[in-house]
Amino acid sequence: MKPTLVVLAAGMGSRYGKLKQMDGFGPNGETIIDYSIYDAIQAGFGKVVFIVRDYFLQEFKDKMNPKFGDKIVLEYVTQELANIPDGIEVHPEREKPWGTGHAVWVAKDKVNEPFAVINADDFYGGESYKVLSNYFKNSDTEDYAVVAYRLKNTLSDHGTVNRGVCYNNESGHLTKVVECTKIRKEEDGVVRYPDDNNEKQILADDTLVSMNMWAFRPSYFKYVDDQFADFLKNFGKELKSEFYIPSAIDKLINDGTLNVDVLDTDSSWFGVTYQADKPIVMEKLNKLIAAGVYPNEIY
Repeated sequence: MKPTLVVLAAGMGSRYGKLKQMDGFGPNGETIIDYSIYDAIQAGFGKVVFIVRDYFLQEFKDKMNPKFGDKIVLEYVTQELANIPDGIEVHPEREKPWGTGHAVWVAKDKVNEPFAVINADDFYGGESYKVLSNYFKNSDTEDYAVVAYRLKNTLSDHGTVNRGVCYNNESGHLTKVVECTKIRKEEDGVVRYPDDNNEKQILADDTLVSMNMWAFRPSYFKYVDDQFADFLKNFGKELKSEFYIPSAIDKLINDGTLNVDVLDTDSSWFGVTYQADKPIVMEKLNKLIAAGVYPNEIY
C-alpha cells in the first residue's frame, strides 16, 4: 500500500502578507508545494490530501490539478472553524480554525493508509520523503515517527518562528515534544524564546526540532478524536487557542500508547515565513536546480 502525503495548506499567511502556499518561488513560478509533491512522487507516495480553506479551494484546485492530476491522486479537504465534533460550544467571535492538530483531523475521511504530514510552505528535501517511504515499508509496528532537523538550520533572519523541540532517549524514541513560540536568534547570537511566564529561555543551535514532518498511521484519527474534543471543551471559548500536533503526540507518548521514532535525514530544510525570506528561498532552489537535484521543469 502506497503512503499518502497530507499537506497542511490552510494557513492565511498573515506574517507573509498573502497566501504563500500559492506564491511562485521556482524559475517557472513553481510553488514550494510543487517541489514537495515532486519529491513525494519520486519516493513512491500514491496520494496527496491538501488541507485548505474553502474561500480559496477552487483557485487551489485550478492550480494543482493541471500540474499533478495525471501523476498522483489528489484529494482536497477544507479546514473551517465549524469542522468540530458535534455538541461542543465555542466562542461565537472566534475566526480562525484550531491549529495543526485540527488540520490533520479534518482529513479523517480521506486517509485510510499510512501517511506523512508536512507544511505547505516548508521545503523538506527529497531525501526526507525517501526516509519516510522506507520507514513505512520496513516498520512492522503501529508506531509513528518524526523527521527532526537542527534548530540552527530552521531559523528566519526576519522574525520569530515556532518550533516543536524534540527530546529522545537512548533507543531513539521521542520522549516529548515541547512547542516553543517566538523563537529568534538575538543580537548576541544566542537563540531564545519566552516561556509561559514571559521569561527568556535559551535553546542550543543543534537542538532537534520538529518541522511538522510526521509519519502517522490511520490510528491517529482514533486517538486524536478524543483529544480534540477534550481540547475544545477546555479551551473552545478562547479566541486564539490552538490544538498542535506536537501536543497531541506528547500525550500519546506520556500515556504509553505508542513509540515515536526520531528519523534522521541529510535533506536541507528551508521555509518562508516573511516576505523577506522569498529571495533567499528562490536562490536556494536555483542552486539545487543548477546542481542537478531538480530538473528546470518539474511538471
